[in-house]
Amino acid sequence: MNGLINYVSCGLLWLGLTVRAPDLLRHRGDPYLRAICAVLGLAGLCFALGAPPTVGAVNRLSGVPNLAAPVTYAAITAYCAASQVLIVHWRGGPRVHRTARRWILAYTGVILGIAVTFALADAPEERRTDLDTYYATTPWIAQMIVLYLLAHLVAVAVTTTSSLAWARRVRGRLRVGLTLFGAGSLCGVGYSGAKLVAVGARWTGRDWSALGTTVSPAAAGLGAVMTVVGVLIPLVGPRVTEWRTARRTYARLAPLERVLDGLLTRRALRLPRPRCATPATRLMWRQTSIHNALGHLDAYFDRHLYERTRAAALGTTGDPEWAEAAAWAAVITAAARDEADARPGTPPPHTGGRLLDRVPGPAGLARIADALACVAPPRRAAPVAGGTTPAGTV
Repeated sequence: MNGLINYVSCGLLWLGLTVRAPDLLRHRGDPYLRAICAVLGLAGLCFALGAPPTVGAVNRLSGVPNLAAPVTYAAITAYCAASQVLIVHWRGGPRVHRTARRWILAYTGVILGIAVTFALADAPEERRTDLDTYYATTPWIAQMIVLYLLAHLVAVAVTTTSSLAWARRVRGRLRVGLTLFGAGSLCGVGYSGAKLVAVGARWTGRDWSALGTTVSPAAAGLGAVMTVVGVLIPLVGPRVTEWRTARRTYARLAPLERVLDGLLTRRALRLPRPRCATPATRLMWRQTSIHNALGHLDAYFDRHLYERTRAAALGTTGDPEWAEAAAWAAVITAAARDEADARPGTPPPHTGGRLLDRVPGPAGLARIADALACVAPPRRAAPVAGGTTPAGTV
């Protein structure tokens, strides 16, 4: 696949980083967000550096055969440190910063060990995909390979255990996200475990290099997908719910906008319709148009019609909110008709009965639209036998 899996995995991880980055910019001091972004960014960098075309480019530009190997291993080790810092902040406690520093120092030592062992090793033949098994018996470079694989195995094992343990104690989207994040880390265990088995087989004279060249990349790619989805679900889930609610409210307000459509068109009160907008933006556009129309109709609102309709609806349903919505529906319909029939220069008929200060908020507008759509109001509660007041009511 010539690195396709690597680049796709890198793109997915950096997509997750892009989604998370605005939160980090707004909350720069949040160590949890910094750790999440570091995990996503470094994991994507590992995949990019590990792709065969990138390996060849690094080796060619540096003039050092296989220099891409320690560079990639160092990136993997930095990712391990970031994942451990993330786990530390997940767990919390009084020694968070001290424990995080210890993990960072430990993996910094691993990176130095990778650099030293590569400098002492002799690896003249470039290997873009199977360096782990090809040089598994070469002095110093074998130690470098084992060092980074063990460091990675420890990190993903701890991440898997901690994520799945925490997932059992929470509910909802956070639980799903943690479960997927832990499953992605478990795939990381498969990555380093398969490579260690292939290296061990090489020490005993067997050639199991396919574990390192096919199984490990597949496990890492699957882990990248699960990690990104696990990180994004707790963030994207509330937004999806918000957009779904906005879409429903937008559709719910349609009857009210239809009543006001003629006025909005004649008086050019409707703002330009937003294109390629989110449901929340479209909802704001419709609400703004409605408020513009109601402001123009202020002088046409009939207070007496409002009071009569409200009293009648309240007597029928016993629901004050529905009664108010029904009253507004009647008043708005009459005002829109009167405004359309008014002759130029004719003063409005109800200048003394302003109602604009009573215009409901977003929830009230939706109820008015329901009343205009003839949505059935809730039934009035049946009276209790004997005329007594039910327990728990006032």
